[in-house]
Amino acid sequence: MANNLMQFDPFSEIANLSPMRGLDDLFKDFRLRPMMGHLDAEPRIKMDVSETEQGYTIKAEIPGVKKEDVKVAVEGNQVTIAAETKRETEEKEGETVVRRERYMGHQSRSFTLAHEIDDSKAVAKYQDGILELSLPKKPSSGGRKVLPIS
Repeated sequence: MANNLMQFDPFSEIANLSPMRGLDDLFKDFRLRPMMGHLDAEPRIKMDVSETEQGYTIKAEIPGVKKEDVKVAVEGNQVTIAAETKRETEEKEGETVVRRERYMGHQSRSFTLAHEIDDSKAVAKYQDGILELSLPKKPSSGGRKVLPIS
């Protein structure tokens, strides 16, 4: 019988780098989702940003939005993408909506780039739910400007 005993090591979870594994099991069956099912989560605009010497290229996913409902603003080195998602209401007699995952409302995302953008040469295209921005960098003014002190 003594051969079947295992030695208890209180530090084994820390050595395995999983000290919180016990907490996962505690909350595994804790069901918040049904209570919060009526809350609509706003989808986030996902994007990729790439940079070259000449400028930036941004590809942003905005599915289910018409081109007219997408707005892009550039001010200095700050870019804002905004989109209005609309859902037509359709009601059928004797039918109950069991689950609704499509979102209706306003989405926006702002971010700052390392260089100022030449907004006169910036180009935006929207096709198949993908917004593509071509944002050329503004030519530098030759370094920093020293202000005279009066």
